[in-house]
Amino acid sequence: MEQVQASKFKVVFLEDASDFLNSLDEKIRDKIIYNITKARYSNDKELFKKLTDEIWEFRTLFNKTHYRLFAFWDKLDKTDTIVISTHGLIKKTNKTPQGELDKAEFLRKKYFELKDPKK
Repeated sequence: MEQVQASKFKVVFLEDASDFLNSLDEKIRDKIIYNITKARYSNDKELFKKLTDEIWEFRTLFNKTHYRLFAFWDKLDKTDTIVISTHGLIKKTNKTPQGELDKAEFLRKKYFELKDPKK
């Protein structure tokens, strides 16, 4: 009997990430979702890469164009590990724009403030 590997995490899309995905052509969106699903089951830096202490990116290359969805981990709930995708971009240069990292970090902080207002 074949064993089915459990995914390492769930993925949740914030509004900006959903808007980005919905703005893309269906084929591109399907490829990004496929890669995110694949990343949930494997440790592949080509699909999911750490950028800073807190910010990661889902990576997709489609027709010589690089698509990125920024994300962070929510491990506060002991039962489920969740990766929150903040927003996306079509990458034009080799270096990730600092403003995009700052936006992802801002959205991460806002997420945890809303989740646990006591902190």
